[in-house]
Amino acid sequence: MIRVLLVDDQPLIRAGFRALLEAEDDLQVVGEAGDGARGLALVREHLPDVALVDVQMPVMDGIEATRRIAADPALAGVHVVILTNYGLDEYVFDALRAGATGFLVKDTEPADLLHGVRVAARGDALLAPAVTRRLIGEFVARRPLLSATGLDVLTNREREVMALVAHGLSNDEIAAHMVISPATAKTHVSRAMTKLGARDRAQLVVLAYQCGLVTPGRPGTLPGQGA
Repeated sequence: MIRVLLVDDQPLIRAGFRALLEAEDDLQVVGEAGDGARGLALVREHLPDVALVDVQMPVMDGIEATRRIAADPALAGVHVVILTNYGLDEYVFDALRAGATGFLVKDTEPADLLHGVRVAARGDALLAPAVTRRLIGEFVARRPLLSATGLDVLTNREREVMALVAHGLSNDEIAAHMVISPATAKTHVSRAMTKLGARDRAQLVVLAYQCGLVTPGRPGTLPGQGA
């Protein structure tokens, strides 16, 4: 059973999400909050698998709530998914940097929301990778890049895997692309995250853009492919 917490200051949004989630046999809503501070308290109380968190809320916004969740080792199993009204929103970029697993647009299709919650609970892949690439690409282009020398701790294989993660590929897709097993792909991703201090795949993507491993803009050719 995937346990979900709803944090949004609009009761109608929470009610709609609750009805949708609880109609599924494998999803359970364990609580609701109308502001970030109450949401953080409920996260600590219930330890949900996934917290759906709005960006702009009273008392404490979603970014600060995400930052506090990510900074607490006791909440390492909680995957924060940011809810936004717009696909390209600088608040979402800041939330990804703060430790969010990914994000969903509030008017997404019901099937995409359910799929996103399940993906987030696995911690396997970013949500809406194509939109996430555009989001990160747009705002990284406006910010100074981090030094690429930080990637020196990675092997060539780990760099290639990190670039594929930044292109939105899941572990299974990375395995197929590199002709390796999914377990090996997962190991490479985990090692890259550990070496770079990335909490999850979302932060690994941010680092890939900031270090220039992936160029903002069009996805282009995947690593390992010819021109």
